[in-house]
Amino acid sequence: MNRRRFLNTFFDLLKVSLAASVLPPWVQASLADSQEPLHYRPLNGMSLRDMAGRKLHHGDGRFLNPLGRDPGGRLLQVISWKLFHKNAFQADLEDQRVTPVAVDWPAVRRNDGLSITYLKHASLLINDAGRRLLIDPVFSDIFWFIRDFTPFAFELNEMPVPDQVLLTHGHYDHLDTAALSQLPRTVHVISPLGYAGILDELGMPNRTELDWYHSYSDGDREIILVPCNHWTMRNPVAGPNRALWGSYILRTASGPTVYVSGDTAFFDGFAQIGEEFDIDLAVINLGAYEPRWFMARSHISPRETVQAFKQLGAKRLAVIHWGTFQLGDEPVHLPPQHIREELRQEGLLDRLVDWKHGETLFL
Repeated sequence: MNRRRFLNTFFDLLKVSLAASVLPPWVQASLADSQEPLHYRPLNGMSLRDMAGRKLHHGDGRFLNPLGRDPGGRLLQVISWKLFHKNAFQADLEDQRVTPVAVDWPAVRRNDGLSITYLKHASLLINDAGRRLLIDPVFSDIFWFIRDFTPFAFELNEMPVPDQVLLTHGHYDHLDTAALSQLPRTVHVISPLGYAGILDELGMPNRTELDWYHSYSDGDREIILVPCNHWTMRNPVAGPNRALWGSYILRTASGPTVYVSGDTAFFDGFAQIGEEFDIDLAVINLGAYEPRWFMARSHISPRETVQAFKQLGAKRLAVIHWGTFQLGDEPVHLPPQHIREELRQEGLLDRLVDWKHGETLFL
């Protein structure tokens, strides 16, 4: 191996090692091994609330995922996928375009009801009766080797200062310390259990940690953490699930109820969530779902998103987690096309919030 080839290989491995905390810690050895009927663990009649009450997601020194299949495998398997797997979407990658994000901030500031602005990736700014909630803030790139296709075309100080920040889990594309460090230290951070150390390092002491089905109330507003089928990791050496993950139910002061999935694979508990909460809008993370033999245990697919939407019984659907970073095989612009195709087949296309980055939905 000559020096140039050695250096190229070394940096390829280094890049994948750093990105491994965003990707699943397991991978099937081949497509032939991936034909299992389910990639989640059925509840078999158990209620999500009972599961959470019995703390089946609490382990010894780490959290467990009672909704998903047990992870296994090694980092070398992740490297094998990233370096040697053939991407079925290779021809479509050339169509990825950098699209700067502009927001009509005066319109957002004028609204005194409920509005949701799609910033980028999985980042949302919610205005609820004059109070601002910022979810999973990411303002620029997360790693130097992962391209940002939706750079902000505005200065951050143009954005209204959030009153609260909600974090869904600790993966680097959702808990971005660079973004959090640009917010006031006094902002109230709501997160699942286990992130106190990171927030202490950022000097953000005003925080509330929630377990599954625990809630935080702020006047007429209630924020509830509910289970989802995912996992988290910040450090491959320390290993996965040192902190918890979850979805949010937002019972807004303005009236509507919003479900924010965070990252999740499909599981058979969406119907239970829909039965308990009257959801006006389901915001589901749709992106990094290909190839299915690798991603199915971590991220929901377009077809599964429609199935989850129907089971939630939500009135409308919006999808995020696309367009910014190419974390799966599919190019960043395809998830909206794929979800439209699936909804059209189900006769539900009119229920889709067809938005782009920087656009605001006024409810």
